[in-house]
Amino acid sequence: MKLKASDIKELNLMKHYRIIRKWACKNNDLTDAELELLIYLDCIDLFTKKDFEAGTYTFSWNNRRWGKLIKNEWIRVWRHRNRTTQKYNIYTLSFKGKQLISRMYRIMLGLDDIPTSERRNKLIAGNSYTDKVMTKAIYNINQDKTR
Repeated sequence: MKLKASDIKELNLMKHYRIIRKWACKNNDLTDAELELLIYLDCIDLFTKKDFEAGTYTFSWNNRRWGKLIKNEWIRVWRHRNRTTQKYNIYTLSFKGKQLISRMYRIMLGLDDIPTSERRNKLIAGNSYTDKVMTKAIYNINQDKTR
């Protein structure tokens, strides 16, 4: 069965994407570009550093992005190189990265709600005006049963 644009529209996947993306970034210390890059890499599944670089062309230049994602365990080595038959490492998203993206999809589909406790959501504390506005938007999303 082939999906059509109308099928995706009926799912309302993109309806609250911006708020969900902001929530995921704020609570996981990621930038928007890093999160979207993780989504891109999740679609590839197994990738090389060259694939990562190809995915970064549309984002602002940040030569520390790769190191940060490896250091914070968003990306892990799936197969190490051995300098003879495998000339480069192959990477995959870590369990943590796959769980975050899966959770975002479940929230977009309305299967899960965005957490509203201060312990599980940094935005709820309301430290800035933007956080307070986002908190109101999160409550509205959680009440929207047509997402």
